Amino acid sequence: MAFHLPNKDRLRYLGEELGIDVDADYAQTVLDMLAPLVPEFRTVDRLPDQTLPVRYPRAGGTRPEAKDNPWGAWSVRCDIRGAAEGPLAGKTVAIKDNVQIAGVPMMNGASLLEGYAPEGDATLVTRILDAGGHIVGKSACEYFSFSGGSATSAGGPVNSPRNPGHTPGGSTTGSAALLVAGEVDLAIGADQAGSIRIPASFSGIVGLKPTYGLVPYTGVMGLDHSIDHVGPMARDVAGVALLLEAIAGEDGIDGRQRGVRVERYTQGLDRGVKGLRIGVVKESFGLPESHPGTDSAVRAAIEALRAAGAVVDEVSVPWHRHGFAIWSAIANEGTYHTLYGGQGAGHLTTGAYPLSLMTALGGLRARANEMPHTLKIGMLLGAYLHQQYQGRFYAKAQNLRRRLRAAYDEALDGRELLLMPTTPFPTLPIPSDDAPVAEVIQHSWTMLANTSPFDLTGHPAVSVPCGEADGKPVGLMLIGRHFDDALVLRAAADHERRHAG
Repeated sequence: MAFHLPNKDRLRYLGEELGIDVDADYAQTVLDMLAPLVPEFRTVDRLPDQTLPVRYPRAGGTRPEAKDNPWGAWSVRCDIRGAAEGPLAGKTVAIKDNVQIAGVPMMNGASLLEGYAPEGDATLVTRILDAGGHIVGKSACEYFSFSGGSATSAGGPVNSPRNPGHTPGGSTTGSAALLVAGEVDLAIGADQAGSIRIPASFSGIVGLKPTYGLVPYTGVMGLDHSIDHVGPMARDVAGVALLLEAIAGEDGIDGRQRGVRVERYTQGLDRGVKGLRIGVVKESFGLPESHPGTDSAVRAAIEALRAAGAVVDEVSVPWHRHGFAIWSAIANEGTYHTLYGGQGAGHLTTGAYPLSLMTALGGLRARANEMPHTLKIGMLLGAYLHQQYQGRFYAKAQNLRRRLRAAYDEALDGRELLLMPTTPFPTLPIPSDDAPVAEVIQHSWTMLANTSPFDLTGHPAVSVPCGEADGKPVGLMLIGRHFDDALVLRAAADHERRHAG
C-alpha cells in the first residue's frame, strides 16, 4: 500500500474536520512542506512488519456443526499441541475468541470479523503451548466482548449447561459453558468490566482477573488499553493457579506491563486463611439490583471464613458506589476510540499492533448497523462524549480512578483482602431474538456494579462459588493488593475446600 499525499480537495475536507482553514494556496504550501516525507513513509511501508511469532504447527480451525456444539460455546475447533512436557501437559485449553491464534479464525463475537484469521499467536497462546498445553478451540463470546450476558454474539446465544435457557455469563460465555460441560480442563477469558468473574459467578466455576498487567495482553483484541485484562478460568482454584503460572510475566511488548511481580501460584494453596484479615465491603451488598439470596449466600461464606480463623470485619468504601459511573465514562468513550480511531488495535499504548485486524475492521462504518444494541448505544454515547465534551469525561474519569484505587488501598491498609458478592444476582434468562432493546440492555449491563471498579483500579479479584440462590450459582469475590494474586488464590482455595466439604 504505497503512501501518497492527499490532493487539495482532500486537504480542504480534512481542514474542515479539524477546524483549520485550508484554501487553495495554503493547500499547496502544505503539500510542498510534506513532500519530503513521502519517501520516508514509503520506507516504513516497505520494511517487513514485526508480527507475533508462531512456534507450533497447526492446521487452521473449523466451525463445529450444531450437533457437536450443543451449548453454542465453541466458535472454532482446532488441534494445536504444545511441548511434549510441561506443567500443562495433558491439559485441554479453550481460548476466548478475542485472542489471536495464527491461522485460526477469530470473530470476537462479531459478524464484522467473519472470515478473519490472524497471522501471529498471542503471547499467552505461545506460553500455554510452551507449557505443554493442548489448545482445542476458540470459545464463543459476546459481540466485541461488550456484554455481560448472552444476547449479542453473531454466532447466536451461548447457553448455560448448569441452568439451560440462562446465560453462563459474559462476555466470556463460551469458556464458562465449556468448563461446566466438562469439555475442556482450562480456559482463557478477558475482563474489562467483569467478563471473567461474571461467567465464573453465574456458572459456578472459578475465574481470576489478575492484577493489571500481570498477564500480557499482547495479541488480544481489547476495548480500552487502561481496563484490558486477560486471565485464567477453571472448575477449581488449583486449575486457575496452574494456568496463571504458565501465562503470567512480562513479555517485553505489552505497554500495560510495569513493575510486574510473578510468584509460584500453585504453591501455598493449602496454607488456609487463619490469621488473614478480610474486610467485607459494606457498599457491595444491598444494591437496588441485589438478589437477597445472593447476599445471604455470601454472608454465610463470611461466617465460614471466620470459623476457619480469618479475622473478618466490615469496612465502608463509599467510593465503591462510584465505580460503575467512572468505568462507564472510560469504557464507552475508550471503546469508541479503539474501534473507530484505532481500528480495533487500540491507542495510546506501546505493543503489538495487528495490521490485518485493522484492515479487517476498515469497513466498520459501512457495516455498523450489524452491531448489537449494546455497542450501538455505547458507541453513540462514546462519540457524543468525545465530540460534545472534547473528551472531558474520559479524562476526568481517568483522574478519578486514582481516587477510587486509593479508597480500596486504604481499606486494604491493615487487611490482606476485601470481600463482596461477585454479581448482585444470579444468572438471567437469555432474551428472545425479538426482545425489546431495554430487555437486551438490562440483560447485558446490570451485573457490573461490583466487578467493573477493579478493572479501573487493577487489583486482583477472583470469583469462587459460595452457594446458590433459586437453584443458581452465587459467586464470592476476593480482592487483594496489586500483585498479591497468590494470596487471593490461597484464600479462594481455602473457601473452596470448606464449601465443597
